[in-house]
Amino acid sequence: MTTAIVLPLLIGAAGIAIDSMNLMVAHGHLQEASDSAALAAATSIAAGKVDEAGAKSLAKDMVSGQMANYVDATALAAIKQNTVVNITTTTTASAGKKYDIVVGSAYDVSVTPLTSVIKGTKQKISASSNSTSSVGSNKTALSMEVLLDESGSMADNTNTVKSTKCVLQLLNICLQTQTIYVTKIEALKQAAGSLFDALDKVDPSAKLVRTGAISYANGTKGQSDMDWGTTGVRRYVSNMTLTPTGGTDANAPMATADTTLKKNAYGTDPESVAHAKKGNTNANRLIVLMTDGEMTGNSTIWNRGLDQDMRDKCALAKADGITIYTVAFMAPDNGKSLLKFCASSPTNYYEPDTMDALVSAFASIGQNATKPVTRLTQ
Repeated sequence: MTTAIVLPLLIGAAGIAIDSMNLMVAHGHLQEASDSAALAAATSIAAGKVDEAGAKSLAKDMVSGQMANYVDATALAAIKQNTVVNITTTTTASAGKKYDIVVGSAYDVSVTPLTSVIKGTKQKISASSNSTSSVGSNKTALSMEVLLDESGSMADNTNTVKSTKCVLQLLNICLQTQTIYVTKIEALKQAAGSLFDALDKVDPSAKLVRTGAISYANGTKGQSDMDWGTTGVRRYVSNMTLTPTGGTDANAPMATADTTLKKNAYGTDPESVAHAKKGNTNANRLIVLMTDGEMTGNSTIWNRGLDQDMRDKCALAKADGITIYTVAFMAPDNGKSLLKFCASSPTNYYEPDTMDALVSAFASIGQNATKPVTRLTQ
């Protein structure tokens, strides 16, 4: 008799537990879809790729497209009908344009018969996401340290031809020529210039961007302190030697960059104070780490310990809220592996093997570092 009384209750409880879990999973999927849609719409409209109508259409398509992986045709039709996108545009003379985008959606999920006795045959789940993006004069400030390899291997040639010269001549006829190639250090100087150009393009008045540079071999070779704009770093890179020497160890520069850029909880760190004087309430912190080699120290042999030390320092910098871009220029496998680890994301890692690709990589970093910022606000 006891079993007869208790068993239905146990089955009912199990049914409710299963339905509760299913509803949680379904809500998670819908929330992820609305989050992705809000971010995509905000990013696209801020970048000028779509207008408001296009942003709304993009968001709706993204929600239904993502949810198609989890629901049947009936539920998907309901999601398409119930997805609502609202865009509020704010324009001011000082702040440019700001887009606040809200994406909401809902649909009914069927429940088990036991749960339906208590709550009905279907349960409605809903999700809503807010995102904000800005474009125009409302740009995000940043502080960037550029760590550049100035070791001996940077004197090696690239495959880019700089010129040819005659080395054997007879009766004003050149019988033998010599090809002169662009060296890695020369390519680096040009590539760094493309990065600085991208930064100057969005901050011609030097009120948003602060930059510093550190060059290294088997230790720090020199440094350009953080300053507004790119004048100081351009001068430093221009003065880097064309005949570099030494092994490779970026540990000291990485530690210096982390200390320089790390933000404290009180806003009293040097970069926060500097930006506050210009009215910048928030500034991204970035490190650009470039090498053509691997961690060898003062030798020509890869040093596992130095490599691990660098990984630890990269992990610490990322934990300190610093975004890391890495460039492995014609580097060996150990160097590539290290820089892949150090990059904040796979898209922050570059592996150029020609001068043109190196220039493009640095230009891309500048563009990505200064593109309109989109954030999920709810």
